[in-house]
Amino acid sequence: MPAAALPVPPRTRPLARRLLAPVASLAGVAAAFAYVGAVDPNEPGHYPVCPLLRFTGIYCPGCGGLRSAHAFVHGDLPAALGANAPAVLGYGLFAVVMVLWLIRTIRGVPMRLAISPAWGWGIGAVLALFTLVRNLPFGSALAP
Repeated sequence: MPAAALPVPPRTRPLARRLLAPVASLAGVAAAFAYVGAVDPNEPGHYPVCPLLRFTGIYCPGCGGLRSAHAFVHGDLPAALGANAPAVLGYGLFAVVMVLWLIRTIRGVPMRLAISPAWGWGIGAVLALFTLVRNLPFGSALAP
């Protein structure tokens, strides 16, 4: 009778190799934030205009995102929230995910990020509502 094969634990890669993806991702986002912090989106000519805003006059959920990032980099949280509050929430969510990814990577546990369809629809509904309200006269405070 053949002996039952014991499960072989996966070979763990060296820590430096495991950290490559999260550190590279963090470096890319940090470089983007550094660029937006250095090149003011409030001055015309540096960034393209949102096509939806240009052709329809409607603010999309991302309108004001660069101004929000610029204010965030400079530590002006009220201005960042005023330019695009969901973007600021996204910055916080990104920071949490990055910390979790780094901790799991250091421990050698794979990072799996998946959201349920209900969460996806919920986030989409909140962004659609945000877009609708910021384009109505009573929601002009949400416009960038």
